[in-house]
Amino acid sequence: VQLVESGGASVEAGGSLRLSCAASGFNYNTSCMGWFRQTPGKVREPVASINTDSTTLYADSVKGRFTISRNNANNMLYLQLNGLNTEGRAMYYCAAELDVSWVGLTRADFGWWGRGTQVNVST
Repeated sequence: VQLVESGGASVEAGGSLRLSCAASGFNYNTSCMGWFRQTPGKVREPVASINTDSTTLYADSVKGRFTISRNNANNMLYLQLNGLNTEGRAMYYCAAELDVSWVGLTRADFGWWGRGTQVNVST
């Protein structure tokens, strides 16, 4: 299993970014996916998850601003980040749980992780 994130960058507050995660080594179509984020000294926290039928869950802090999506044709996961504020400054991680149709939004729901991509937000 390999999960490789990209798209992290430095943006100004209020700006937007699109993160990508390239998945390989497993059956993507039958697996649930998620995004988490972490800042130094804090616990990795959930951002969003997406099931095999593309239903989604979001953390309350990002609802209405972030959008998770998946492309099963090319094994890609995306996270659109709009209206970024300093709370969005973090390392963002892609996560996968294999061969399940539904997943929650906790760390325990996911067994595979990428190495992360850094998002910086300046004021």
